[in-house]
Amino acid sequence: MNAHDFVVKRADGTEFPLSEIKGPILVVNVASKCGFTPQYEGLEKLNQQYGTKGLTILGFPCNQFGGQEPGDAAEIAKFCSLTYDVSFPVLAKVKVNGDEADPFYKYLKHAKPGLLGIESIKWNFTKFLIDGDGNVVSRHAPTEKPEALAPEIEKLLA
Repeated sequence: MNAHDFVVKRADGTEFPLSEIKGPILVVNVASKCGFTPQYEGLEKLNQQYGTKGLTILGFPCNQFGGQEPGDAAEIAKFCSLTYDVSFPVLAKVKVNGDEADPFYKYLKHAKPGLLGIESIKWNFTKFLIDGDGNVVSRHAPTEKPEALAPEIEKLLA
C-alpha cells in the first residue's frame, strides 16, 4: 500500500484519486488562523518553483488544533486565494487525529511517525513528503519552514 492507493476529497466534495499524481507530493494540514499560517506563502513559493517540474502540494484544512480552521470550504478557499494567492489544491477539511481521522492521514502517520515513534499530528502545518512512487519519505514538524524542504524536493525531482 502507498499514497497512490488513496482517494481524497476536493473542497467541493468530489473525489480526487491520488493515483493521478505522477510526481512527488507535499501534504500539509493547514489552518487559516494559526501562528504558522504565513507558511502558506512558503508553500506557494515551492509550488511556483517546483510545480511545473512535477511537485504537487496538497493542503488539508483541519480544525483539530485550537479551532484554528473554523470556516467552511468556501471561506477557506476565499482566505487562501485573497490572503496568500494559493494556486495549489486546498482540499476538503479533514480530521488528522483520533478515531475519525481521515484514512489517508492514518496511513501517513503510520508510515512516518514523529519523534519517539508517536504517530499523532502535533499541530497545524505538519508536512509529509511523498516520492513519485507514492512512498512516504519524510515527515516535518510545523516549525520547519516549507523552503527548508527544497533540497529534499529537488532530490525527488531529479
